[in-house]
Amino acid sequence: MFMATLLQLHDRPTPARQAPRVHILLGRQLVRMGAIRADQLLKALRLQPTLDAPIGEILMAEGWVEPDQIETALAAQHRLPRADLQQVPPDSSLCRSLPSSFWLHHRVIAWKRQDGRVLVATSRPDLFEALRGPLGDVFGDTAPVLAGDAMIAAAIAAEFAQDLAASASERVAPEYSCRNWRHTNRTILPAVLVLMVLALALAPAQVFAMFCMLAVASLTLFAGLKLVAASANFLAPIPDAGPPRMPAGKPLPRVSVLVPLFREREILGDLLARLDLLTYPRALLEVILVLEQEDDVTRATLSEHSLPGWIRVIEVPAHGGLTTKPRAMNYALDFCRGDIIGVWDAEDAPEPDQIETVAAHFATAPPEVVCLQGVLDYYNPRTNWLARCFTIEYSAWFRVILPGIARLGLVVPLGGTTLFFRRSVLEELGGWDAHNVTEDADLGVRLCRAGYRTEMIPTTTYEEANCRPWPWIKQRSRWLKGFMVTYLVHMRDPLGLLRDLGPWRFLGVQTFFIGTLSQFLLAPALWSFWLILAGQPHPLLTGPAPAMVTALCALFLAVEVLGIILGAAGVWRGGRRSLALFVPTMIFYFPLGCIAAYKALYELLMRPFYWDKTQHGHAAPETGSPALPGTPPAPGQGPVGAIP
Repeated sequence: MFMATLLQLHDRPTPARQAPRVHILLGRQLVRMGAIRADQLLKALRLQPTLDAPIGEILMAEGWVEPDQIETALAAQHRLPRADLQQVPPDSSLCRSLPSSFWLHHRVIAWKRQDGRVLVATSRPDLFEALRGPLGDVFGDTAPVLAGDAMIAAAIAAEFAQDLAASASERVAPEYSCRNWRHTNRTILPAVLVLMVLALALAPAQVFAMFCMLAVASLTLFAGLKLVAASANFLAPIPDAGPPRMPAGKPLPRVSVLVPLFREREILGDLLARLDLLTYPRALLEVILVLEQEDDVTRATLSEHSLPGWIRVIEVPAHGGLTTKPRAMNYALDFCRGDIIGVWDAEDAPEPDQIETVAAHFATAPPEVVCLQGVLDYYNPRTNWLARCFTIEYSAWFRVILPGIARLGLVVPLGGTTLFFRRSVLEELGGWDAHNVTEDADLGVRLCRAGYRTEMIPTTTYEEANCRPWPWIKQRSRWLKGFMVTYLVHMRDPLGLLRDLGPWRFLGVQTFFIGTLSQFLLAPALWSFWLILAGQPHPLLTGPAPAMVTALCALFLAVEVLGIILGAAGVWRGGRRSLALFVPTMIFYFPLGCIAAYKALYELLMRPFYWDKTQHGHAAPETGSPALPGTPPAPGQGPVGAIP
């Protein structure tokens, strides 16, 4: 009875892109070899209609068979010789006959010429017939040889390393990139600063009064943006259905998630444990750990761990002295197999069903929705006061303000992690700007300029809150420098930006970037108004001006009340209600951003592409945190995560 059921499953039709006989023979071959049991093959065949993946990949993803056993079975089934691309590397002249994009797309590589034919290494001999035409146009007679997918990818990387590294640095069109910064804006900004200093020296009272007025205006504008966004979020109806589900009969997509690493010694073991909690089918998921070629620290740490088949490592070759997260992701993008591309950071702890939520949302979203942003939260909010404030700030932003911005149809400044893209559009836009240290915010603007949309999704990723003052300042200065660069790049052609975005989104971009930057850069001008409460005259308010003083006091009070309401609403929605007691202390938290802003301004002029890395692993997840595998959330600390 058991074998009869197995044979019936063998006879079921398989997806049109795969040859039915291949699956039947491969499964039987593996059973005959003793590599798998018949019941394991039966389970894999039952999974196949819903996963739409080759039977060998399903068996490997379930951990029932090793890659070498699959290759041995495929070689026997197709009567093909196996190619050892490490012992005998591919012929460079043959490889260069076609671009790297061809080899990467089809996952094959020309190996060598033998007996008048070009041998082409492939891990999917059942798909080779479709390549005979384009290969024959270049090489004439060709024949397949078998090699593992990882070995083929490594051979392509070795042959085209410098070409791919150079391309990763310059994928974005020049008019949308900051890579020519040294030749344009860097010569203008110092001149502007010099003129401002001279003006301040010649007319200090007038210039200071101008700064005060700009500070008040930008404060009002930015508070207005937050109020409108929060209102759009609060007033929107709350859906009752919960997270979206995949439409019936629609196969799950293949998903690739990039995790850039750089000198990650402390956090790596925790990262692998958190990734192991993911519930998405392993046959359709690949997590790519991206590290720089010269990163011996991370490489040595990785050697201490055994990686499952669905997690692999890609090393990014050095090129031009540039070492940034977006360059690394651009390079790794070419080696991804997924139709959906995601991004996580090294310290991230995503909710286990996050990929299912992403797949279902993309399946039901309109085609212009090409990016999904998840909620970011922290797993160590009680480490100290700074960690509490950081958590409050993120809760207000990701649970209250950002969902409102998305609902209003404005440009969504992306958050750097828990991002998921339709691959075709990501490649169409050139990926990430390798020179921009806030590549996420820049990509959010470019997506919107191209007519696409970003939506928020009800899933949470937990991170490590930066809980030490100087590392916090360094991290925030990198973000603010990136905002400065992004704004200046897209404002090279203000009329073009207005034409691409339209008046409403254009105003949103101005409000967000100017408001974010000015609230820190012009903070000393705002602080000067404390002189009034101290009974001292203010340079801006010379002479009797009681109405002006009253209006300013009312404005400042309203802004503080708004901040308290948004912070309290954020932590309440995030299930961290105990943090509401610390929301009023945020007035002492934001001055750190002023220091970071002036550090960012200095680096904008002197080191625009410098990536000030944040070191992770200094704060352990708290008891009951979702970042601790296998422990339930503590009361008030659970992964609420849903965005109403």
